[in-house]
Amino acid sequence: MMGEETVDEILEGSLKIHQSKRGYRFNLDSIILAHFVDLKSRTVNLDLGCGNGVIALVLANLYVQSRWYGLEIQQALADLAKKNVEQNGLSHRVTIDTGDAREVKKIYQPHSFDNIIFNPPYRKLDSGRMNPLPEKAVARHEIKGSLSEFLSASQYLLKPKGRVFSIYPAARMVEMISLFRKKDIEPKRMKLVFSDAASTAEFVLVEGRSGSREELKMEPPLIIYEQHKKYTKDMKNIFTGLASPQDSGGG
Repeated sequence: MMGEETVDEILEGSLKIHQSKRGYRFNLDSIILAHFVDLKSRTVNLDLGCGNGVIALVLANLYVQSRWYGLEIQQALADLAKKNVEQNGLSHRVTIDTGDAREVKKIYQPHSFDNIIFNPPYRKLDSGRMNPLPEKAVARHEIKGSLSEFLSASQYLLKPKGRVFSIYPAARMVEMISLFRKKDIEPKRMKLVFSDAASTAEFVLVEGRSGSREELKMEPPLIIYEQHKKYTKDMKNIFTGLASPQDSGGG
């Protein structure tokens, strides 16, 4: 494992997350994506490229009748995810597997999951400075998996009418929609994320449904910060909402 660890309490102390001090650390994207996810009760779900397991843990904690799997290619991160699962008392509902999203046929049976969630690497190999720490580089750049490859995996793993939830740079939204459709996963719900009211859109949240017809709901945008880098009321509501377990999700 890379260097020392920190233990961070999140969502009003409802979860404790072990993270590498110098390696990959989850950020606000993961929390925003987890809040965007809307699950039915008693679903079987996969966090693809799960990192230290934060999204699977947040959602398993929120949807108390759901079953979760996390797949992570980097052994050190998978080990951290397993530790986080155990230390948050969720071993009975969350399983972490080590493996490559591009080789899911060797790991899981087809049509195994109701929902697949991922925060994929979204920097192209030729864009931006590559982080010298491999753990961070793999998480951020398309070295060992791209959106297209994550969608191919989802196409194989989803049950009929199964759903994908993801977050992607707003600047690559056209490419994202094109890739979703190419894999027969129709975008059904989207939300733009802005850093503040004066900024351009930073990210887009998307829910896609396998084999579905065309019809898109564009939700009101999410603005993260008010003046002086204070969280907006919407962001505060996200933290509060994710900290309150519930028995079942919406439709």
